[in-house]
Parts: sequence; structure tokens; C-alpha cells
Amino acid sequence: MERVYNFSAGPAMLPVEVLKEAASEMLNYKNTGMSVMEMSHRSKDYEMILDEAENNLRKVMNIPDNYKVLFLQGGGSQQFAMVPMNLMKNKEADYIVTGVWAKKAFNEAKMYGKANLVASSEDQQYSYIPDCSNLNISKKADYVYICENNTIYGTKFWKLPDTKGKILVADQSSCFLSEPVDVSKYGLIFAGAQKNVGPAGVVIVIIRDDLISEEVYPATPTMLRYKTHSDAKSLFNTPPAYGIYICGKVFKWLLDNGGLQERKIKNEEKAKLLYDYLDNSKLFKPTVRKDSRSLMNVTFITESDELNEKFIKEAKLEGLINLKGHRLVGGMRASIYNAMPLEGVKALLAFMKKFEEENI
Repeated sequence: MERVYNFSAGPAMLPVEVLKEAASEMLNYKNTGMSVMEMSHRSKDYEMILDEAENNLRKVMNIPDNYKVLFLQGGGSQQFAMVPMNLMKNKEADYIVTGVWAKKAFNEAKMYGKANLVASSEDQQYSYIPDCSNLNISKKADYVYICENNTIYGTKFWKLPDTKGKILVADQSSCFLSEPVDVSKYGLIFAGAQKNVGPAGVVIVIIRDDLISEEVYPATPTMLRYKTHSDAKSLFNTPPAYGIYICGKVFKWLLDNGGLQERKIKNEEKAKLLYDYLDNSKLFKPTVRKDSRSLMNVTFITESDELNEKFIKEAKLEGLINLKGHRLVGGMRASIYNAMPLEGVKALLAFMKKFEEENI
């Protein structure tokens, strides 16, 4: 069977070049006589893999020297607790809730201190990003938290909130490495790997040096302290070794293919094709306000749940899979991360046009 166009929100498509290279090294990585899956994480060979992955991520994102890069486990969801455990020095933080994952993080933070809801788009089913230019930021807040791209609802912060000098913490899981980012504007960025970076099981944390300290929530386990992993250079315990190896190959792929500026151009081209069609379609309707639309997750609906289901079923027969929207919202979602080629979006577009002609 030929490879399909996989529009899954995650785990998602990986670059074919990366998969082929990993396949060629599966049984014997660089004449070690073993797979990376079988390699000791304490070996020199693996240390080189980890160092190269970090160095290439630093290059591709232009990460300043005063930021640490950590490769951790537990996914983005574990960061919902790690952030307040490690950063809530004054036991207070401000949260902007623009979707399910931000709300989960907000509720988690309440366990460790006072979490203030300073902006939300829940009033319109998270279909837009609220104005964050003049928020009521608490003077005692240790940080302001956002989920920068909302995978379920297809929204994106195109202008970062004015935090009034407070540290900005961002969950970038579904927009990570999709465009250039000024890391210095953030105190901490985290991202689950399974959308734009690599296989599930790795979470990447980029954290400013001065935010790493022994002063944490009293009951914080050793494994949930950033300092633990920073001091051990992500090798405190056995890391998700193979996942990091694949992530490293994706970083190298990005560097070899024009970096993040080139990704931004390609991602904008793909998204524009879909949004332009949706804005003029008589059958399909986009679900997000124009000024808040994600480049990574394009959400849309038809006039009925029955027609939505028919579309998803028939698309699958055409090799266009995982277009079903999240169970909380229904409809359709086309996740078009870095590894989704332009040809995949064009194939989806051609099918949508055909489906519209047959069902209107």
C-alpha cells in the first residue's frame, strides 16, 4: 500500500527523508552493530546523538546561550504541573484560556497556588484569540501562561500578550518549529514532540537559566524539578532515547531545508489554499475567526453531522486520513504540520471540491 496523507493532529506525519534514514540505521547505527533502540544512554555514541540534537535545535531556533534545552518525558500534560511547581515562587500566576489544553493547565495550577483567569475565549467555543494588549496582570504573578496554538479549535496567537514585564510561559506543542520564534520573549517554552518534531514520548522544554532553581513547591518530586534535568543534561534517568534520536534528525532536516523561515513560507502557502477555499465554499465552513486562524490545524464543518461523517469516510477511501475533528467539537480538522507536503493539501482540496459538487 502507498503512503497515505495523514492529517492527524498527533502523532503526525514525519518527513519521509527522516524515516528512510532511520530505517537504514535501524539494525546498525554508524557501525556500532546495534540499533539506537538498544544503545546505552550512558554510552559515548548516544551522548553524541543527544548533543547533536540539542546543538541543531539551538541553531534552527537561534536559542540564546542563557536558555537550557531539556528533553523530558510525560508529554505536554506533565508540564501543566511542572510549570507551577517550579515557577510559582509567589504562589500566583495568570492564565489565558483559549482552549481545552490551556484550561487543563489552568486547573492544574490551582493545586499549587492562586491561578488567575485574565482572558478567555470560552464564551464563543474558543473560536478566537482574545485581545491581550491590556490585561489585568497581577502584580504578584510569577508568570503569564498561554497555549500558543490550540490544536483542537484551530486558533493561534499572532500577537503575544503584553505581560507587563512578567515571564511568558508558552505551550507551543502544535506550532513548535513551524515558523521563526524570538525565544528571548519567553521565560519558558515547552512542546510535545508528536506533532511537528518526532514520535510521541518526548517533550522539549526551553527554559531561561535564571528560572531554574532549588526553590520549588515543597512536595515537588525529584523527577519534576527542572534543575534535576538541567544539572544532568537530560540524562538524570533513562531518557526517551529513540524518540530524541528521531527529533535530532528532524532538526537536521529543517536546517538542510531552509530553516524556519522556509517552513513559514511553505506553511502559509498550504494554509492559504485551504482557507481561501473554505471562505468561498457553499458546503464547507471554517470555524475560526480570520484573525485567529492556525497555520497548523485547519478546522471546518458542513451543514450536518451526517454529512461530516460521510466526508470523513469517503476521504479515507482516497488516502486522506485522520480528518475527523476532536471528539469535543466534531466536524473536521486538517492538521498540516511541517512534514505534510503541498501535494497532500492539494489532494485534499481536490477531494473537497469534488465532494461539494456531489453533495450540494
